[in-house]
Amino acid sequence: MMHAYEPAYLELYRQGELARRAEFACAALSACMFCARRCGVDRTRSDDGAGCRTGRYAVISSFGAHHGEEHPLRGERGSGTVFFARCNLRCVYCQNADISWGSEGRETAPEALAAMMLALQDQGCHNINLVSPSHVVPQILEALVIAAGEGLRLPLVYNTGGYDALETLRLLDGVIDIYLPDMKYADDVQARKYSGVGDYVAVNRIAVSEMHRQVGDLRLDSRGVAIRGLLVRHLVMPKGIAGTAEVMRFIAEKLSRNTYVNIMEQYRPCYRATEFPQLTRRPGVEELVEARRAARSLGLHRLDGR
Repeated sequence: MMHAYEPAYLELYRQGELARRAEFACAALSACMFCARRCGVDRTRSDDGAGCRTGRYAVISSFGAHHGEEHPLRGERGSGTVFFARCNLRCVYCQNADISWGSEGRETAPEALAAMMLALQDQGCHNINLVSPSHVVPQILEALVIAAGEGLRLPLVYNTGGYDALETLRLLDGVIDIYLPDMKYADDVQARKYSGVGDYVAVNRIAVSEMHRQVGDLRLDSRGVAIRGLLVRHLVMPKGIAGTAEVMRFIAEKLSRNTYVNIMEQYRPCYRATEFPQLTRRPGVEELVEARRAARSLGLHRLDGR
């Protein structure tokens, strides 16, 4: 299958740089600092103590063509998603808690992960969508070396909760084509209470700024399918918990008013949300309308909403 757009990682592969980065990253698992938790655990020996509870190999829950992502990602043939288990966040309202909090999934060798990527390409997917990848970047890189050598030619999507280490993102410069981060909160008090990290806002803003520096605003091909750039997700939550207006202001003023933003409306009480009084209902119509109004008032005009 021929692809008009050549993904970023192929040049690094031809130079041998992709293999060098993969080797460096896998060695660094012995004192892991890959996500913003920076736990320092030796993941080559055990997953004990690691914030992600993941050892030497990635744990994968499932993979397949996904037709529910944003239109620039799913197109007509779907986004080729790979769901990594054991997220580095602890969101009490997670809609995929069986994957992110639980142990659903199996350890997967790099050869098997590469085979998944190639199978998704053979199915006709528009991209390889790496879901919750922050803690398994070394494993992704070593699989990518194998997959690129066997003919992978699809853009890579880095689909993250947004709690990413700057150094890790710099390791991915020239590897990732499309960054798809959440910007969950504008207030660290809320982030600590509901996602288990007290420095989310600063970490998230530094990370998303670096992503934008690397790939710029979202670019689409003639079919309206994304080929490169940044797409930000923001989940509207009840009672202003997410700080939507402030998040939109950061995007408009510090990134670009041409940023593609998905203002997500599908919050519902899941997992442990009913233990927290502020999380027990869905956002009201006026809260959702106000979220989009805030974005537009700041000049953000590439809005997706689901």
